[in-house]
Amino acid sequence: MQPESREWHLNPETEYRFELDTAASLQIKLLRGHAEIFGAELAEAKSYLFVSECKAAVFTWHGCTIQMSLFPLSPPPFPRSTPLHVTGRPSTEYVSDETPMSTYANLHFAFEQMRVRALRDLHGSPPSDDDHHHANTEPPRVLILGPESSGKTSISKILTNYTVRVAQNWSPLLVNLDPAQVCPPFIPLSRMRLTSPQGAWSIPGTISAAVVRSPIGTASPANPLGSAATSAPTAPRFQCTHPVDLLRLIRNLGINVVERHDVDHQGVHLPFLPRQLDQACIARVSGLIVDTPSSFASGPSSGSSADSRHSLVKACVDAFRINVILVVGHEKLNVEMQRLYGNQLSVVKIPKSGGVVELDHAYRERVHNCQLHAYMYGQTIDPPPGVSSGLVGGEAATELILSPSSTIINFADLAIYRIGPESMAPSSALPIGAARTLSEMQPTLLDPVSSSARLFNKVLALLAPFNEDENERYDEEILDLPAIGFLVITGLDTPNRKMTVLAPNQGPIVGGTAIIGSFEWTE
Repeated sequence: MQPESREWHLNPETEYRFELDTAASLQIKLLRGHAEIFGAELAEAKSYLFVSECKAAVFTWHGCTIQMSLFPLSPPPFPRSTPLHVTGRPSTEYVSDETPMSTYANLHFAFEQMRVRALRDLHGSPPSDDDHHHANTEPPRVLILGPESSGKTSISKILTNYTVRVAQNWSPLLVNLDPAQVCPPFIPLSRMRLTSPQGAWSIPGTISAAVVRSPIGTASPANPLGSAATSAPTAPRFQCTHPVDLLRLIRNLGINVVERHDVDHQGVHLPFLPRQLDQACIARVSGLIVDTPSSFASGPSSGSSADSRHSLVKACVDAFRINVILVVGHEKLNVEMQRLYGNQLSVVKIPKSGGVVELDHAYRERVHNCQLHAYMYGQTIDPPPGVSSGLVGGEAATELILSPSSTIINFADLAIYRIGPESMAPSSALPIGAARTLSEMQPTLLDPVSSSARLFNKVLALLAPFNEDENERYDEEILDLPAIGFLVITGLDTPNRKMTVLAPNQGPIVGGTAIIGSFEWTE
């Protein structure tokens, strides 16, 4: 059956919201006007594909026409006004004229003024008349807080996309601190450059920071923050499920950000070429946006105490030199942040979008499996019936397919560590009156032969090499190394002391160091 085509007209400052089922796909084509998805502008006459339970919204500032090609459905329950073309069968779809986009746009304009003042100060240019009213010349360093399903990641994407769309070559840093959310994508091993990381894929259970130089597309929950061809540098950290782990990883990632991104033009000591120095200056004043998990804002029902939450927020403020905190739709949290930080930085409460969807545990599990599969194999997009091709998040679908490599290595070729309580005996097993002498963050080298190792189907994080200049090495250094890729152990041959590992591409594994996490994955 051939899909039916129809046009929808969206009025100015309205948005078309849709949700897809598991096996559903959708095509949208902009016919006339201007429209965007989470701040990423749609090109006219181009087809955009959406798959795998994608939930998104097409917004227009001045009105537009989108075209949809779909199987016969009942007429939409809202008036038509801007043309939009959609193909497929969404499980939920409607148009809303109540959106917080004006608030988000005003935030963007305020942050843009901060970037301009910071760039002017960095170049030593005289201040403008407006600058006299704003003594602060720091670029925007934004921390977004809010409860679960409040739209924090969507707001991060919107603010990031608005920044890179400005004709200033801004390259903001997007930081994701939610271990339950897939991070800014991480490139396969053979394409990784440690000295100047470019682009990346990642998996659930990591935190990361990525420089973004082009708009982040939206097509599938498998790549919520873009795909490898459109995103930029990252320094992922692997497997942080305990608050103590997360605190340390936040501090380490913040140090990494300061060293690689926040370059001080007045005291540059690195051998930059003039063009590199100019790019470093632009990167510094572009600022950063930090997306956080709901545990930063949750109450006692989530199992996190107020002291724990405040410690996490303070770690972010200190590590990333935050000067703006955005609180999404949470009055009590806004009051707390005003009390704690109102005298030293700006705390702004912003509304939650009415289009935010509550996500259940089963959905998150499906998305995590989809993300792990997409990391290894890329993503194969099946267009709706009658549609030959289209763009996936702004890219051709063929660019998202990978050919993973399965390699057999010796047990001794890869040093595998486990971090956390699983690697130690329980406190009840200690002698009466004895105190634990090892930290709960102590890395423990695993013996693959041991039954307690439980390596089969486990996801490993391959770490960057140790510093070659150091004469002595300590196991604790592992906690400070970024992940450069991820592997899955798909086979164990214990008698011959060999194992089979799956990686998204061929790369250096022998002689490496890896950390085992709690994630398991089977094809």
